[in-house]
Amino acid sequence: MTTLVSQRSAVSRRRLLYVTTAAFAGAGALVAAWPFFDQMNPDATLRSVGDTVGVDLAALRPGERRAISWHNVPIFVVRRTAEMLAAMQDKTFVDRLVDPDSERLQQPASMKNWHRSIDPAYAVLVGVCTYCRCVPEYQTEAGLGMAGGTICPCCASRYDPAGRAYSGIAQYNLPVPPYVIERPARLLVGKNMPGETFRLEAVERL
Repeated sequence: MTTLVSQRSAVSRRRLLYVTTAAFAGAGALVAAWPFFDQMNPDATLRSVGDTVGVDLAALRPGERRAISWHNVPIFVVRRTAEMLAAMQDKTFVDRLVDPDSERLQQPASMKNWHRSIDPAYAVLVGVCTYCRCVPEYQTEAGLGMAGGTICPCCASRYDPAGRAYSGIAQYNLPVPPYVIERPARLLVGKNMPGETFRLEAVERL
């Protein structure tokens, strides 16, 4: 009888230890992830209007990326520099692109151009790797990848400042969400260009 009670007591202690350890691990993961989730929350410069999210372009410095959340999907807005735009058009580099002409349905028809945007100065991309669905890391300087581009921390796929895949196993460019530039300093994610009815759900790979 004493042995049975001792065994049950030992089992209870182990269960308590497992539960406590799991709780601390979960809390640690939440703390580690908080900077990312916090960055995804719209602040004073981002105002939700129904199904759209507005971005103040005047606050973006050349080479800077702004991350927002739209329909719980991370969206990257980057102000591209002249150097980035020049590198994106380099013939040797273009030859390395997986889908240089954006033939695959990963963007609205109006953004099927070499810079995959309305204004070449600004990139608006879904921040999810098209191979493994991890959030790519932004490259502020040329190193492992192109400055202004992104590298997936999970599969090492690389995308240029237009979200075009050029290295690694990703075979699709980063999607471009529907958006418009209402005035020179304001961008609205979630609104289509006149005459378009593009939906993010329509892309070939997200």
